[in-house]
Amino acid sequence: MLGFITDTAGRAGLRLADDLPEPTPAADEVVVEVKAYAINHDERNLIARRPTGWRPGQDVAGVVIRAADDGSGPAVGARVVCYMDWEGWAERLPVPTRRVAVLPDAVGFEQAASLPIAGVTALRAVRVGGAILGREVLVTGATGGVGQFAVQLAVAAGARVTAQVSGPGRIQEAYELGAHHVVTDLADESLGPFHLVLDGIGGPLLAQAIRRMAPGGHLAWYGNVGGAAELTLADFFGHAGAWNAHIVGFISPVPEETLGDDVGILAALVADGRLRPRIGLTLDWTRTPEAFEALADRTLRGKAILTIGR
Repeated sequence: MLGFITDTAGRAGLRLADDLPEPTPAADEVVVEVKAYAINHDERNLIARRPTGWRPGQDVAGVVIRAADDGSGPAVGARVVCYMDWEGWAERLPVPTRRVAVLPDAVGFEQAASLPIAGVTALRAVRVGGAILGREVLVTGATGGVGQFAVQLAVAAGARVTAQVSGPGRIQEAYELGAHHVVTDLADESLGPFHLVLDGIGGPLLAQAIRRMAPGGHLAWYGNVGGAAELTLADFFGHAGAWNAHIVGFISPVPEETLGDDVGILAALVADGRLRPRIGLTLDWTRTPEAFEALADRTLRGKAILTIGR
């Protein structure tokens, strides 16, 4: 079976192997024939850290070709999206049924593949704020992989969303996602106060965001591309006074038991038009290293999707 493995001598640290073993599913696993998958920024770090021969791949969409022996999960022929930890960049793979959702007819494999890691992170981070109807919400890195979903989900939940983006070239994109207000920094003291902050940047921006929070507000911190963050108690005494605010170091795959349910929610939102994945690049899966290079030079807008046999 064909599939990608890590190889320090390969382009982008990857090699397409032709001798991978066929899946041997557990009783609660289906076997999925992969039709599309997405790549994520953090997978670059995983590839660099793992030994040669490790099999990457998390965001997968495809068709069930073998049902689970214990009777759980979808039947053979079902179109599905899967949230994997690894091994997703291959022709076929076993998937625990708790990590699978059946796709609505209106959702294509490419759209579905964009959802698991970034979409579930955004969905669960939005839930940190509880009921956000009519509330002020800040999303940093709003046009990034998670940010694009976070903006749309917060708007769908009835929040008034301020989007922070890295530069003027991304402002229009953030408005197209549904943001009510777009900024390139958080220096304006009139911003907020925010009931919920969704932060995928970290670094100095994190402290700035806290200074714009409402008392008792919530901040879900799920990314650190801006580097280390340094906080002091004084940061909680901004213009609004973020007294007793809550910071959640957000680890989105937990709990595992409802991953399939949550990816299914996202797919349903795509089907009814309330969630629009932004796909910036679609390539044949043999060109996965090329997609990572596009991701690395930060010219890519939206998700990178690789397709198999299509």
